[in-house]
Amino acid sequence: MLLPAKTEVARHLELYRAWERMMLAAPADRAARGNFEDTGYTLCVLMGKRCAREAVHAAERYLAVGPGARRRKRANGGPADGRRSAKSGRSGRSDGLAASPVA
Repeated sequence: MLLPAKTEVARHLELYRAWERMMLAAPADRAARGNFEDTGYTLCVLMGKRCAREAVHAAERYLAVGPGARRRKRANGGPADGRRSAKSGRSGRSDGLAASPVA
C-alpha cells in the first residue's frame, strides 16, 4: 500500500484537531463545522479509512503521536510532540490556504 507523506498527514491531523476545537467551542458555526468535516474527509482519503475517527486514529498510529510514543520520547530526551526546533528556517506556509485556525 502506498503511504502518504508524514508531513502531510501531520499537517492535516493538526488542522483536524484545531477545527474540532473550534467546532466544539461554537457548535452553531456552520463554517467551523464545514471545515471540520472537510479536514476529516481529507484524513479519510489520506489514511484509506471510511470514518473520520478511524482516520484520526490511523494517522496518530502512523505518526506515532499517541500517548505511549510521547512518554517514550520524553524518556529518551526527545521532544514530546515530535516537532522540530525553530532552527529549521521554515516559518510560513506556501500552500495558499488562507483561513486556518492553526498558527
